[in-house]
Amino acid sequence: MMPSAHDRFAAALLDPGLPCPVRSAATAADEAEARFAVYRNNVVGGLVNALAARYPVAARILGDRFFRAMACLYVRAFPPHTPMLFAYGADFPAFVDGFPPADPVPYLGDLMRLEWARGEAYHAADARPAGPEALAVPPDRLDAVRVRMHPAARLVRSRHPIVTIWSMQEGVGEPASLQDWMPEAALVTRPRLAVRVECLGTGEAVFLDLLQRGEPLARALEAGLAVDPRFDPPAAVATLIRAGAALSLDA
Repeated sequence: MMPSAHDRFAAALLDPGLPCPVRSAATAADEAEARFAVYRNNVVGGLVNALAARYPVAARILGDRFFRAMACLYVRAFPPHTPMLFAYGADFPAFVDGFPPADPVPYLGDLMRLEWARGEAYHAADARPAGPEALAVPPDRLDAVRVRMHPAARLVRSRHPIVTIWSMQEGVGEPASLQDWMPEAALVTRPRLAVRVECLGTGEAVFLDLLQRGEPLARALEAGLAVDPRFDPPAAVATLIRAGAALSLDA
């Protein structure tokens, strides 16, 4: 089946090796190619700008020239499938994971996943988070209830200290030492107007992951204790409330 004129036009926009797909009888071939090249550059440049806006910390770490060159390759390989630019670039972190020139920055993909989660949280549906009274559960009912999570809540787990790195780049809080390169997990929420990022311990990350998967509260608490003896169940529940990550309990 021959590609449609629309498909040929879309392909030529992202592939400088393809000729201009539309020409008029009044326009010379060289002039048509030159005009289309300007349009092609504007389209690719606009998509690269959208990625730089969505991943500002990654762009800052890599430098503008490196980031834009990498983003240009991504745009040509993975064009958008929706006109909503805020939804474009979800798989850019996976592309970066397999991009050899970025290997000297091994935490980059996970850092970008944190940035993407912040964008998702910003655009998530509004909802009133649960207060302390909503999560007050008698001990004998812990295995019968599940926590319904806020639509903006996201969990990003990494082998790298991505929350610390992100915070240092964004100027959030005091500069921290990275002498001990430890895994970190990020709880991203937007309980009201502002997006929040909480750094979680290993047990808290497992606890939250199981809650998001719909596991009972008791099972999530037990799993947190199993992986981290320092895991504090009351403190973990308090983090859910403080971050606005929970909506209610479902029996």
